[in-house]
Amino acid sequence: MADYIPTFKISIMTPEALLYQNEVQSVFFTGDQGEYELLAYHYPVLGILNAGNIIIDWRDAVPIKFGIVKFFANDCIVLVEETERFSKVKKKATDILTEEDDKDFRLG
Repeated sequence: MADYIPTFKISIMTPEALLYQNEVQSVFFTGDQGEYELLAYHYPVLGILNAGNIIIDWRDAVPIKFGIVKFFANDCIVLVEETERFSKVKKKATDILTEEDDKDFRLG
């Protein structure tokens, strides 16, 4: 029997274009009140996003200047102003996290 992995629909868009749309397991944001991760069937959320990266399924990153997020009924809509064209700067989330971890968490 296959394991059930809950997902939700996410749409990330600018006023000009749809940047990303898919079924995902998780998405990580940097908001005005801190960082948070949304999972399937999360409590409804309406929030403001700060400059940073939207991390999708801990694999892909979408860099943004700012934005707003609405999560309701297992559907996530994110309206953003992107920092650079998404197709040019699409990075692996592990690369971004590694760079930040090296700066923030050096021991010694």
